[in-house]
Amino acid sequence: MLSIIGVRFRPAGKIYYFDPLDFDVKAGDHVIVETARGVEYGLVVLDKREISESEEMPPLKPIIRMATDEDEQRVKANKEKEKDALAVCRTKVEKHGLEMKLIGCEYTFDNSKLLFYFTADGRVDFRELVKDLATVFHTRIELRQIGVRDETKLRGGIGICGRELCCHTYLSDFIPVSVKMAKEQNLSLNPTKISGNCGRLMCCLKHEEDAYEYLNSKLPNIGDLVHTPEGLTGEVSDRNVLKQKVKVLVHVNGADGDEKELREYKVEELKFRPKKPKRDVKDDAAEKALRELE
Repeated sequence: MLSIIGVRFRPAGKIYYFDPLDFDVKAGDHVIVETARGVEYGLVVLDKREISESEEMPPLKPIIRMATDEDEQRVKANKEKEKDALAVCRTKVEKHGLEMKLIGCEYTFDNSKLLFYFTADGRVDFRELVKDLATVFHTRIELRQIGVRDETKLRGGIGICGRELCCHTYLSDFIPVSVKMAKEQNLSLNPTKISGNCGRLMCCLKHEEDAYEYLNSKLPNIGDLVHTPEGLTGEVSDRNVLKQKVKVLVHVNGADGDEKELREYKVEELKFRPKKPKRDVKDDAAEKALRELE
């Protein structure tokens, strides 16, 4: 059996696994570990646990030691230095006339590397900028181009729900989101209504997708013919997915002959054979615009 702990290096960041050795480590502790970027200060988010040696797991690096108060002060000092470094880099970007937008910067714990994050419409030749920055900071410089989703994850913000963004608070990785999810949940296909702060489709469309897929699979499609408990045949005109109810336009024999009447039934009261979903031509333009947001 192998002992492992899970460590994060930023809020909602990816979890990395390390060997705790004989240290008494628990969730909430801070540890000093060696990573591909150098020595780092991380937060333990997963308690020590045992896994079978047969489980697929990359070779684990051991933690160096438990973090101390001095380490915490060093991290705070690095945060202050990052603000100054970002201001200097912005000045250098303007000097070199580069078409790039700086998002943030980050020192490694041991100050062996300084990383700058930026967005740009295309590729940027920043070789001269790196040389210029290296002469100012006297450390290894790395510039990383990121996408709009990563930019929003780093910056954070408030979503249309009034809460902090999911990607900034707890989503470690970006989950695939598609137009199909909006359709399954019967949402408006207006890009401004279902796109997040990053301008892409909202990650939270995925949260209830499994439930909606299950509930929709039990309902007939709009336009399907169904048989009612009274022995009538009608066409589905509307559905309430969450209540599992269906509105059916049925033909009844009235005083003036054959009349149409809208009635509501529970789905279990109906007999039907679902057809293949019909394509809604009026949604083509909206769907094309939404495809670009995925």
